[in-house]
Amino acid sequence: MTAKIISGSDVAKSIRQECKDRIAAVARRAGVIPGLAVILVGDSAPSQVYVRKKLHAAQEVGIVAHLFEFAGDVAPETVLSRIDELNADPRIHGILVQLPLPPQFGIFEVLHRISRDKDVDGFHLYNVGGLVVGDTIFPPCTPFGVMKLLEYEKLPIEGQNVVIVGASNIVGKPMALMMMQAGATVAVCHAKTRDLAQFTILADILVVAAGVPGLILPQMVKTGCVVVDVGINRLANGKIVGDVDFEGVSKKASYITPVPGGVGPMTVTMLLSNTITAAEKGVMAPI
Repeated sequence: MTAKIISGSDVAKSIRQECKDRIAAVARRAGVIPGLAVILVGDSAPSQVYVRKKLHAAQEVGIVAHLFEFAGDVAPETVLSRIDELNADPRIHGILVQLPLPPQFGIFEVLHRISRDKDVDGFHLYNVGGLVVGDTIFPPCTPFGVMKLLEYEKLPIEGQNVVIVGASNIVGKPMALMMMQAGATVAVCHAKTRDLAQFTILADILVVAAGVPGLILPQMVKTGCVVVDVGINRLANGKIVGDVDFEGVSKKASYITPVPGGVGPMTVTMLLSNTITAAEKGVMAPI
């Protein structure tokens, strides 16, 4: 068996066209152009790269993007004051604070300062809590992107055994909640899990977000499994790889996402979708 490769780049391209159509509709209906504010603190090279990608993608679909940069030693109160201003600005529909933040910041204080109606990253307690009852406004972008990939491939989730490797607040935990809402039976594994393979071998759908290159080997995956690799790791030689042994596992899986070009493009795309949703709220009600 050779797995079908799920191209996140292709799916993202399709969704971004839908984003353009949605922006045109909200502009035509209410004269509103979605606005996204991105806050970048410090001079981290990876963060700057990620921010540039997000700004470019936003501008590409027609979102008005604003970048607010602060020095790494900025007082937290200065950034919090800027968030307050953006919360009150009707031209701004989504606010994103690029992580990680310098050590003087309390990350939860910052994320929770963002209005729940502009929390397009989906990290506010309101949106995280909404996942439990299936009524969140903005799903976290990476798990949302995984769900969209499976949806586009018409892969069933209801009744499937889903194993998630990695229990982070950004991916693993919200991913588990979204899968349960879709009717899956879910197991979440993490760094303390004993004998990881005894869980992964049972998965109909395996989502790996552990940050460990080559963690998942072919013998840990059952034949026909759907494998979604969220990991992004840079090796010493500069090569970017995921958490899954792609060459080996792709010979047993039925579907698999590549790294790069799999989940990564979807994360940015769902940020765009959430921003447009924020702009649509309240202005697209039926006439």
